[in-house]
Amino acid sequence: MILDLFRLDHKVALITGGSRGLGAAISLALAEAGADIVCVSRTSPTEAHIEKILSLGRRFHFLPCDLSHQVNRAGLVEKARSIAGSIDILVNNAGLTARFPPEEYPLTHLQTMLAVHIEAAFDLAQQVAPSMIQRGSGKIINVGSVMSHQGGWQIPAYAIAKHGLAGLTKSLCNSWAAQGINVNCICPGYMLTELSGSLVNDPVRGPQILSRIPAGRWAQPEELGGLCVFLGSSASNYMHGSIIDIDGGWLAR
Repeated sequence: MILDLFRLDHKVALITGGSRGLGAAISLALAEAGADIVCVSRTSPTEAHIEKILSLGRRFHFLPCDLSHQVNRAGLVEKARSIAGSIDILVNNAGLTARFPPEEYPLTHLQTMLAVHIEAAFDLAQQVAPSMIQRGSGKIINVGSVMSHQGGWQIPAYAIAKHGLAGLTKSLCNSWAAQGINVNCICPGYMLTELSGSLVNDPVRGPQILSRIPAGRWAQPEELGGLCVFLGSSASNYMHGSIIDIDGGWLAR
């Protein structure tokens, strides 16, 4: 039956930045589809979030980690395996942003942005790939943004990082598709999260953004769930290197 292809029973998903916002929503969706969850984040998940996943009969593990430093990432996947078993799905979701005019943008912010969005994603993909290659299957989902296609406004480092993540997705696909590893990138539009609060409530930018979204609203984080379940499941076995927009029509305008 077609719906059986979307089941994630007996799978383990490692999600970075999985304690809140988009990462928490992705974690819950994958758990609802059957996966056990390893959450990697600087901040602890809420008790309510943990309880939701446990109530589904899934296992939940939390590994605190600041992904901006390579020394913290060393051996992270092996540590996850030791507590949860083989990692079947890697979701590189962790991210951050900062706004400054380009002529004033601190290079330290650029370095941190690249470390979290690009270096950490590549590092963890490298760590998880050998076991996926050995068994001939695995799913890597990179979380980009509509800024993987656009320049944005006063977010040059974020745009650089998200464009780079799309490029990394395509490059890894070329090397690993024949090994049974699906590497794809989702590009969310404007989502209602803690990080977006300043934009939503901005008296100028808030209405400007909303007026350009054909769907007429910002998205809820849980609206990423179906796409992530698809990409983490057998239903997407022939999807490789795709950059998938989920933006309420933003890029079509």
